[in-house]
Amino acid sequence: MAANDVSQAVSPQAVSQNKNQSVNQLKGPASEIDLTTIAKYAKHAPRYTSYPTVLNFVPVNNDILRIANKNTQAEALSIYVHIPFCQTLCYYCGCNKIVTRHNSKADEYLDYIEKELLSKSHLLAERQAVSLHLGGGSPSFLSEQQQATLMTMLKKYIFFDAQAEIAIELDPRNVDLPYLKNLRELGYNRLSFGLQDTDYQVQQTINRVQSTLHIADLVFEARNLGFSSINLDLIYGLPHQSEDTFRTTIAATKAMSPDRISLFSYAHLPERFAAQRKFGEDILPDAEQKAALYNIAVTEFKQVGYDMIGLDHFAKKADPLTRAKNAGQLHRNFQGYTTKGDTDLVGFGVSAISTVGNAFAQNPKQLQDYYEQLNNHRPAAVIGLSLSNDDLIRRDVISSLMCNLSLKKDAIEGKYGIAFDDYFAIELDALRPLQKDGLVLHMNEGIVVPESARIFIRAICATFDAYVDSTKNMTRFSKAI
Repeated sequence: MAANDVSQAVSPQAVSQNKNQSVNQLKGPASEIDLTTIAKYAKHAPRYTSYPTVLNFVPVNNDILRIANKNTQAEALSIYVHIPFCQTLCYYCGCNKIVTRHNSKADEYLDYIEKELLSKSHLLAERQAVSLHLGGGSPSFLSEQQQATLMTMLKKYIFFDAQAEIAIELDPRNVDLPYLKNLRELGYNRLSFGLQDTDYQVQQTINRVQSTLHIADLVFEARNLGFSSINLDLIYGLPHQSEDTFRTTIAATKAMSPDRISLFSYAHLPERFAAQRKFGEDILPDAEQKAALYNIAVTEFKQVGYDMIGLDHFAKKADPLTRAKNAGQLHRNFQGYTTKGDTDLVGFGVSAISTVGNAFAQNPKQLQDYYEQLNNHRPAAVIGLSLSNDDLIRRDVISSLMCNLSLKKDAIEGKYGIAFDDYFAIELDALRPLQKDGLVLHMNEGIVVPESARIFIRAICATFDAYVDSTKNMTRFSKAI
């Protein structure tokens, strides 16, 4: 969608005419959504990497994961390891991180990762891991030797499938060719580089000055080393971004031809992240400008053959993400969109989140609290949630919308034994204003979000979120646009 190629509002009459169309066949129109509509729905809303969201987790005193593990139906595992350390502070960042130049801190941290691995051995026994993801912070903070130590440790406690996806997020500023070679030798086959933006003024403002040429060299070398998938992260809505500067970033991204692209919306939450107070809102793109940046990216990447995946990802035609999307098998978790939907996710490290069976659990967000839990031989997780049947129903509804831009009522009805229109009568009534504004189509068969209204998907999903009204401070979520 270009800036002048967003979507025309669909009239109630058009909605009525479409009531009997197939969810599989219906495609949204592609003309202009007015600026009033953009402003109207640029409200705070969850990103829905989970449902319920982390802000709805409550303190837990028992081993919630051990209990959930007894009833899980999943046979395979996905593993997440959080490396919180960064050498410098990027002012835009909302991740859980610890800024330090003392590499020795990672040695102690890895000792505690092993303690947690041992404490969660009951979750790992007799199950294969089909994916591993290292996130942060910055996992490339670890030295080559520390990376080797971590991988040896993981393989000691976890049995990895021979075809497992082994992925790591990298800060290109502290990565070189020998580092990439070491990762490949350790078994990593997927990389994600934080490109973010190539404009120097933007980089200076967010305290992340880096060489685009260096990143291009890393991508080239990674391909030569045999990494099967390379992702580039971009952020739209950063200070001083304009349509012209962002087109330059997009051109550089296209030239590198990554297998996947993540296009994240900058979340400005200065009340939660102090570093974001270093620049004022007056130099941030407003909702209209952010929508234009998003639309430019969608148009540009589609023109060179990328498929749009969910809200904010792109992938090449042959990529497993694209195949999963086309087969209706796309899933979403705390790392974004994934093909690994039939797995339990077990997280390790400070702030890491696990999803086992019908339960969520999160480790402490502060390093010393995390260490204290393990030193006292307590379960690492301190907050979590056991999902009710209503949570499970709504999770499937929101997941289908986030992944497919549609849902089929009969799939929900058959799985949970409900009459969809009766169960969600209040929510469907709340959808009417969005229908009037052309952002959603409600039919007998299901619900469809027109392609042109993709950017509004978080606001649409919030309609089905039972916790929205009970969340005390919605401003803790970023804006939907």
